[in-house]
Amino acid sequence: MLEVQNLHTYYGDSHILHGVTLSVQKGSVSILLGRNGMGKTTTLHSIMGITPSKQGKILINGKEIQGEPNYKVSKSGIGIVPQGRRIFGNLTVKENLLTTHRPYKDGWNLNDIYDMFPRLKERESSMGGNLSGGEQQMLSIGRALMTNPKLLLLDEPSEGLSPLMVREVIKIIIHLKNEGLPMLIVEQNLAMATSLADHVYVLNKGNIVFDGPSEEFDTATRNKFLSLSS
Repeated sequence: MLEVQNLHTYYGDSHILHGVTLSVQKGSVSILLGRNGMGKTTTLHSIMGITPSKQGKILINGKEIQGEPNYKVSKSGIGIVPQGRRIFGNLTVKENLLTTHRPYKDGWNLNDIYDMFPRLKERESSMGGNLSGGEQQMLSIGRALMTNPKLLLLDEPSEGLSPLMVREVIKIIIHLKNEGLPMLIVEQNLAMATSLADHVYVLNKGNIVFDGPSEEFDTATRNKFLSLSS
């Protein structure tokens, strides 16, 4: 599904990603962990073409997309739920969803999103900026699904949410996984991340320092790789 090979990304002269290699298999969830500032969001942005990498390969279903502009990456079948949600505050819920709709036969449409998120149906005429944090996260996920992605990237989906809303987000991700949608998730909530993961990666200073199935990511391993010195 997704293959990232030896990715190097820079911000100006700052070398952020140092040969990142990871993958997401069909129908599975891969989790990317690491402390703040280790390059997790940069990895997602590199995949999406938001922050282009200078070296390496990115393939989706065997097609190389490294170096493609963001809109072409999106058309190749990758959707993103960005950190901070970034919904359009001056558009209604319905307008937010329709801005990204890419129609496919038997794909996601407005009614499907409202079935998954009844609250969005209730608030469809409300401005995005007037929604609660949880409602905005629902909208951000719904907006990404409206692109009908083959792969979904989620950047800190639990950030700023109440425990009740975090549980709702977990249910949504599990539902999408059961529907066969592969996902790469960046998440600081370790309990949430490990409950969802099929495969775990840990990033430290732009390097992958752990790469393994979730069952190998036990307490000792977590302490070792998430307590690395700066």
